[in-house]
Amino acid sequence: MMSLKINTPLVSVDWLFSNLENEHLIILDATIPKVTSNDEAIGEKYQIKNARFFDIQTIFSDINAPFPNTVLSPEEFEENAQELGINNNSCIIVYDDLGMYSSPRVWWLFQLMGFKNIAVLNGGFPEWKKKEYPIEKPFSHQPKKGNFKVDYQPQKIKFTKDVLSAIENDKILIADARSKGRFYATEPEPRKGLKGGHIPNSISFPIADIIVDGKLKSAEKLKEIFKEKNPKNKEFIFSCGSGITAAVLALGAEIAGYNKHAVYDGSWTEWASTENLPIEK
Repeated sequence: MMSLKINTPLVSVDWLFSNLENEHLIILDATIPKVTSNDEAIGEKYQIKNARFFDIQTIFSDINAPFPNTVLSPEEFEENAQELGINNNSCIIVYDDLGMYSSPRVWWLFQLMGFKNIAVLNGGFPEWKKKEYPIEKPFSHQPKKGNFKVDYQPQKIKFTKDVLSAIENDKILIADARSKGRFYATEPEPRKGLKGGHIPNSISFPIADIIVDGKLKSAEKLKEIFKEKNPKNKEFIFSCGSGITAAVLALGAEIAGYNKHAVYDGSWTEWASTENLPIEK
């Protein structure tokens, strides 16, 4: 069977269903609980048929780092992706149970690691269920070790020192994916004790601006929205609470035709926890 190639960062549930039996297809369930929600999981967990769980929080983050969801070293990422059975010729589709929340983070991680044949499932699990496509209870996969190789792309990630110098750089636009209330510190941060506010010179760009019913808005609409936010076509740095929803903006930017964008991995959690950094409200 020919390897499956995707040339778009977003695919529909119909596309996935029609390619479900392809031997090169790997479906990743990247669900994590929403940091702003305190709901207990309701009911039993189901997944898309043949999905493998991509554990963002413990296996694909550095759990010894001071901040949540910190990117692994390229070597560790490569090892863990191989353990998941991922090959260089795999075609990866990633989704989450909330429609469009944590799955873009996985898409972005693979971009960072130099792997392009990956797309996010538009609408995620809710959309898949709505179409009554096949689901199953999760089970533990013991896949054969893959031959996945990392080709690290450091320009796709920014750290606190980069963001600090970007504040004064008029060729860079820092865009914050958190809600307006968190951006302007009119509502508290979900992480206890974390200061409110935003990085100076950043703009508020809540992910709610580009998502409707758990799906990304159309490419045309995304082009309009991103142009409105960034009329001078600056390079983007995306930030959020801890690096998860910043990747939703990165995905939107990619679809809107922007290829110069990076994610601030520590995001607001790191910025607000670091002494002597400027904060605006």
